[in-house]
Amino acid sequence: MTTSAALLALVLGLGTGLSLIIAIGAQNAFVLRLGIEARNRIVLVVVLVCAVSDAVLILAGVLGIGAVIEAAPVALVVIRILGSAFLLVYGVMAAVRVFRPRALVVSGTAPKLGMGSAVTTAVAFTWLNPHVYLDTVVLLGSVANQQGADERWWWSVGAISGSFLWFFALGFGARLLRPVFARPTAWRVLDALIAVVMLALGLRLALGG
Repeated sequence: MTTSAALLALVLGLGTGLSLIIAIGAQNAFVLRLGIEARNRIVLVVVLVCAVSDAVLILAGVLGIGAVIEAAPVALVVIRILGSAFLLVYGVMAAVRVFRPRALVVSGTAPKLGMGSAVTTAVAFTWLNPHVYLDTVVLLGSVANQQGADERWWWSVGAISGSFLWFFALGFGARLLRPVFARPTAWRVLDALIAVVMLALGLRLALGG
């Protein structure tokens, strides 16, 4: 395989991966909010959890696990039910925060958010979303395996790189918004958007969408 072919496969994988992950979704909304209010160490661990999870799922698809998932629809139904319940609860919590806004203290101590709860929530947003299996394992895995025996691995590296680039940019780029969120009104708007996204996705999953 030539260098140009490998580079092309990598770029195509990067573009495809980014096109799927850059969207207003539950996981991205959580990472955005976390990046605004949490300590850098917690943000780092959470974005690594999200990106590494994507990497594992994409590689699983390349190795052919997508066929197993398609053959076991019951597993996706269970994940859909659990994911729907989780999203609805989180959406209600965000809606409650709309009526109890607070300002972010930019200078001083960072808001207290436990590492355990942040990581647990990130894992739930990632692994309890049935669409993540369809997008990464089935879709990206299928596309990767159409690239050829050698090119598929370069394509997969590109797709995985897209996840790492996006989550690090979202998590650590959110800090640029911290001065804006020194005002309670900004939190009210953000939490209202998060509530709408979470509740809409939760209802969609509950209804089998």
